[in-house]
Amino acid sequence: MAVKKSALYSSLWASCDSLRGGMDSSQYKDYILTLLFVKYVSDKYKGIAYGDIDVPEGGGFGDMLALIGSKNIGEEMDKIIARLAEANNLRGVIDNAHFNDEDKLGKGKEMVDKLSELLGIFRDQMPDFSKNRADGDDIIGDAYEYLMRNFATESGKSKGQFYTPAEVSRIIASIIGIDKAKSTETTVYDPACGSGSLLIRAADAAPVDVTIYGQEKDIATAGMAKMNFALHNKASAMEGIAGNANTFSDPQHFKDDDHTELKQFDYIVANPPFSMKNWTDGIVGSEYNRFDGYGATPPEKNGDYAWLMHIIKSMKPNGKGACILPHGVLFRGNAEATIRTSIIKKGYIKAIVGLPPICFTGQDPRLYHRA
Repeated sequence: MAVKKSALYSSLWASCDSLRGGMDSSQYKDYILTLLFVKYVSDKYKGIAYGDIDVPEGGGFGDMLALIGSKNIGEEMDKIIARLAEANNLRGVIDNAHFNDEDKLGKGKEMVDKLSELLGIFRDQMPDFSKNRADGDDIIGDAYEYLMRNFATESGKSKGQFYTPAEVSRIIASIIGIDKAKSTETTVYDPACGSGSLLIRAADAAPVDVTIYGQEKDIATAGMAKMNFALHNKASAMEGIAGNANTFSDPQHFKDDDHTELKQFDYIVANPPFSMKNWTDGIVGSEYNRFDGYGATPPEKNGDYAWLMHIIKSMKPNGKGACILPHGVLFRGNAEATIRTSIIKKGYIKAIVGLPPICFTGQDPRLYHRA
């Protein structure tokens, strides 16, 4: 059966309470999502040969529980995570949160008490994932969205831009028609993949296994996407996700080893940062001709059309894509009006779908921005 979100959210809230006092609330996710991943894969794959994830001896959630009350609990938890990461080529993905950090978790008995309480919550209140499934549910994405919805205001940081709700993701997958894909060589790409939820929904809609590609500037969020793929039995997709690189100034997917032409894909889905004000940072020269041939260049202080032009350049001639953008792209003037007219005349736009306000969880009803 599917995981009950109410039970998951209740456990997440209790976990957050146990971490209060030593770190900014925006950092809770680094610890909680790491533990969520360790518990999930341990529940699902511990002792199972040839599973998607190898849970090695000394590298599972049960090993963490044995540390409750131990004076070296933080150091040993880091070692357990390191063993799990090493066994699955997940270095730099699941080991970014440091459980032996005295600045965040306190010194001596304070750290012991805090981490022991946190592990106890995961042991006693989290669902048993061996009896539940992630298929059809975006466990990591749901948890991430929940944490950001509750703490973005408190921390002064809005992070929901990395998450696309399941309902919107399914609409996008339907629009691009990936359910009609026939070849296992079919590719799907997201140039701003965030936690990977949009790519997962698109791939799930395909009747055949498709090859997944994505890029995410924030390395921690790219790591979250890789965790998400592992939870959805798409561990092979982790190789196609590039992190810690700007899609505009440092694209990571190319047709050949010379890196002279961008790779093109059968399907593209995207929910990029709205009205990005620094999209030109680091760009040198023509940048693979992505922004040529439209009569104007997107304004330096607004990257909405830059994302759209990157997507167009990255599509195969018969490819299909869907991109979520703010309503302003439909009527803003000057350079954007010139680009909009050119795109329409070239026949690249087949349909425009208007989403209702507050479609994204946590969105301020006074604003039309992604939250």
